[in-house]
Amino acid sequence: MLLSPLLSIPIDPLSCSNWILSASGVEVSVYHRERLPRTKRVLVVSNHRSIMDAPLLMKALGRPVRFACHHYMSQVPGLREIVTALGCVPLDEPGQQKSFFQRAEDLLRSQQAVGIFPEGAKPMIQVPPRDSFNEFHRGFAHLALRAEVSDLAVLPIAISPSQESQNPMAPLQLFQWFDPSEPMFQQPGWHPLVLYQKVQVFIGNPIWISEEQHQQYNGKQAGRLAKELTRACNDEIADLLRKSRYFR
Repeated sequence: MLLSPLLSIPIDPLSCSNWILSASGVEVSVYHRERLPRTKRVLVVSNHRSIMDAPLLMKALGRPVRFACHHYMSQVPGLREIVTALGCVPLDEPGQQKSFFQRAEDLLRSQQAVGIFPEGAKPMIQVPPRDSFNEFHRGFAHLALRAEVSDLAVLPIAISPSQESQNPMAPLQLFQWFDPSEPMFQQPGWHPLVLYQKVQVFIGNPIWISEEQHQQYNGKQAGRLAKELTRACNDEIADLLRKSRYFR
């Protein structure tokens, strides 16, 4: 359903997102749109459990967002065409993360929105319960603090599905052909495919990166600031997910 027919997918990322969600029959509810920052430079941070998350968040924000995606997704036929149409930025092969950071900074500098799922690829393989998520990696926080741009807002968003399906997509070890360095693809089992039928999106309070934080981001201070920003986003999304139970 989601992967066909690929040739009719619109080129524009926002139109593509709306097309995917409409073709999949997903019922989407968005809460707290009044919290959306007016600045064009936004770093979107969200929990992650489905291939539908990137188009879902673009629909919620009403604008294209250049989401980081796992390297293997840009290699697998079918997935490759979708992430390309969505304007996703594939993460580099292991050991080349600096290249992605530079591209993300360039996008923010050109007043585009960038999206990162700080849990990494783990929830796509081991899907967590609906109201929980895995510990955030700090890469997004380092990006926000080191990016030499003004008026940057980090926007935490919670995705809370009330109806979804989980089906096996392909054997995990099959994906070794596309990313042999990924340890998760060296285990038995199947790569799950989570598709939403009914889902809520809760927009959190934006966290503005100040000029003072940019200046303090060096040496030992850099790690502390990144940890604080990661914790703030983690706590905001956890709070949104707790409250989401009352909206189902």
